[in-house]
Amino acid sequence: MASKKAFITGISGQDGSYLTEFLLDKGYEVAGLVRRSATGDLGNVEAVKEQIKIYYGDLQSPESIALALLDFKPDEIYNLASLSSPFASFSDKLGSIMITGVGALHVFERAKLIVPDAKVYQASTSEMFGVPKAVPQNEDTPFSPANPYAAAKEFAHRMAVISRKDSKQPQYIACGILFNHESPRRGLNFVTRKITAAVACIKNNKKEGIPLNEKGEPIVQNGKLKLGDLEAKRDWGYAPDYIEAMWMMMQLGKADDFVIATGETHTVKEFAQEAFAVVDLNWQDFVETSPNFVPPVQTGPLMGDASKAKKVLKWQPKTKFKDLIKIMVHADLAKFS
Repeated sequence: MASKKAFITGISGQDGSYLTEFLLDKGYEVAGLVRRSATGDLGNVEAVKEQIKIYYGDLQSPESIALALLDFKPDEIYNLASLSSPFASFSDKLGSIMITGVGALHVFERAKLIVPDAKVYQASTSEMFGVPKAVPQNEDTPFSPANPYAAAKEFAHRMAVISRKDSKQPQYIACGILFNHESPRRGLNFVTRKITAAVACIKNNKKEGIPLNEKGEPIVQNGKLKLGDLEAKRDWGYAPDYIEAMWMMMQLGKADDFVIATGETHTVKEFAQEAFAVVDLNWQDFVETSPNFVPPVQTGPLMGDASKAKKVLKWQPKTKFKDLIKIMVHADLAKFS
């Protein structure tokens, strides 16, 4: 029996790389779309580049998507590519709409024309709930996006549902409404990774090569980490756990939407407190707040109800909040030594 073929946009990102490894372990042939860089570095999939096929392109270029699909002919398509920072999306509203929103539609439309039988996964997000109408949030909670990234994701999500309901040519498009999921591969523009990297730099007394934040500044300045709203509440899980849920959605007979979450909510302050505690430091000695890192419109509190995923997919989050933080801190202690 021929192996299944999976095509991943955003393959070199956190989710794309974990998904790649997961699918390779299951015997899939894997290909992905990446934007060409000056260095040619494939980021998180560099270690497995000999086992996968890479196509260079962009979600703003439907031609590049079409050429890849024509050549690879996948059975499953995972659309994970986006401009993924809600905070940064305020500075690039149009880019967020064109790449995260319209780009997803390009993927759906090219797939419908070229590989109409392929199943499609759309990476939706808890950010679509914005300032939610209910806590916790499930598949029926109304969307109320509070940043351009979330608005773009809602557009893509709604277009996926429309394509799924098309009476003339319905597409299999499963939407994973994933709540925040972190790992050592998370970008430094996300508060969780900024915290764990700063903890490592401070603990290791690092003076040079300190990573930069989303504003192009060292994340640790004069021994201090600057954060925004410490009371912001999120539902944080471990990315590899969530990757399995994506794949499970694609194995169903009928496409559907699923909230994927831990069902717990924690503040940024709690995350920082636990991260510094891993290395026996008091977070209050090293953290300062700055309005420069507070978004113009706040989101939350976010807490997901994954009852449907637990019932239908038989999925459960495996990694606890404190264990997630330990994984990230220890990885960054080694990286920023």
